[in-house]
Amino acid sequence: MIKQSFFTVALMVATRLAFSQGAAFDYADDAFRYSDFSQNGTARFRGIGGNHTALGGDASNLSGNPAGLAFYNRSELSLSPMYTSANNQSTFLGQQTTGSSGKVSVGQFGLILPGKNNNGSSRWRRTTFGIGYSQSANFFDYIDARGLNNNPNSSIAQTYINSANAAQYSETELINGFYPNDRQADFKEAAAYGLFLINPTTTTTPSYSGPPYTRYDATTQKDQRSTISRSGAHSQWTLAYAGNLDDKLYIGGSLALTHLKYSSEVAFLETPVNGRTFANYGQTNRLDITGTGINASLGLIYKLIPQLQIGATLITPTFSSANEVFGQTLSAVAKDPNLQLKTNYVDVVDPSNEFTYSLQTPLRASGGATYFIGNGKIGFLTATAEYVNYQGMRVRTSAFTNQQDNTDFKNDVRRFVQDTYQNVINVRAGAEIRAGLLRLRAGVAYLPSAYKLDLDRVAKADRSKLLLSAGLGVRNDRFFADLSGSYLTYKSGYSPFELPNSVDTPTVATNNRSANLMLSLGVFF
Repeated sequence: MIKQSFFTVALMVATRLAFSQGAAFDYADDAFRYSDFSQNGTARFRGIGGNHTALGGDASNLSGNPAGLAFYNRSELSLSPMYTSANNQSTFLGQQTTGSSGKVSVGQFGLILPGKNNNGSSRWRRTTFGIGYSQSANFFDYIDARGLNNNPNSSIAQTYINSANAAQYSETELINGFYPNDRQADFKEAAAYGLFLINPTTTTTPSYSGPPYTRYDATTQKDQRSTISRSGAHSQWTLAYAGNLDDKLYIGGSLALTHLKYSSEVAFLETPVNGRTFANYGQTNRLDITGTGINASLGLIYKLIPQLQIGATLITPTFSSANEVFGQTLSAVAKDPNLQLKTNYVDVVDPSNEFTYSLQTPLRASGGATYFIGNGKIGFLTATAEYVNYQGMRVRTSAFTNQQDNTDFKNDVRRFVQDTYQNVINVRAGAEIRAGLLRLRAGVAYLPSAYKLDLDRVAKADRSKLLLSAGLGVRNDRFFADLSGSYLTYKSGYSPFELPNSVDTPTVATNNRSANLMLSLGVFF
């Protein structure tokens, strides 16, 4: 990245999202997105609501409570493909639209290798090593919103006019920033000018061409459509080691190398109804982020009595480095044959569009209990409470030439984190019933809203998440197969563009509904 002043880069990153409160807010929001985990692990543990804390003997312990690995007495190899779907219902300008899509990925892989039984020669009965891959968060999502806007001031083209007027760009500056042969522009206002989305005020006496800028089809009704496509995952490869003391106390630790990959495309298309000049015009923002990091965990499980065991886990924050690449394209299609566009789209090219930073996710601590029915022959009940320190999220950078700018960026993000997010306690409960080789499972999780504020006209309490899950499985001495299905629902909102008057800023309200189907297959050896 070419080193820029803080203010130059801040202006760039503030445009990454359509509706933004500034660069620091965007990066605080990013830190939350990459830390918002709903469930992970195998189909068995997903089927019981994602309860990992007080259960052992499953490859989910690699990314959950590593102490659970010490329950193994034979080796295991497992793989879990999964299908994730989004079926979101959005309300925009009084009209409801459903956006649906789905994707297949690998949610988990694990290899568990227990050591030999000491046969009473030591209080440490057995130790176990494990290595595995799991997705902590899957970012797949799709939102589609559409409606008719009767407010003549509520147009994305008006945002270009406002910024061009505020910067007092002359027509010459806009011409010099637009390169029609390359279909590129140095900044958004120059791109809008090259597509005739903004037009200067021109006088001959005196000779003048510049602000205030105006736009065509300014008084017509607008058919507006906004779509968001997201993909990627926050995943990790984990090395874990656990020991069994007297078949009573199980202790384990793990070290994880994380990988972050996130992509989003936010597109907005505006069609003037019965307009004379344009058939349509719009804007597309693209954001791609990759990163790597590291974290560690420590866990224990203790059997109070044969039927009851308790567990606790501490997972450190993940410390990551991340690199993002932002891209923006403006487009327009003319309806008036007298309007001769030199190109139908323009890419906004800025050397600041690449940005590198470091990310710190929240510390997590959980406690839980499991009660075995009929000494485990009938099944079990389990529950977990998980504390998540969202106020501990941090974002830092050394991208700015001036060290004070780096410090200001870090402090601004921290302030937004502390003003916007709160620590939460997630609660989960689940059950498994056994009938011969068959296992039946069900679970529920309540993930309270981490927001302190009402944002994008969505009440903070409405952002709480409810996760319902169920599953079944079969297993014998050599093989197991588990199937789980989970349904996650919550509310969210965003604004495709922002104007000074809130009445002119439309908002999309979305009932987010996602489903996950996972199949875990494994062999014992």
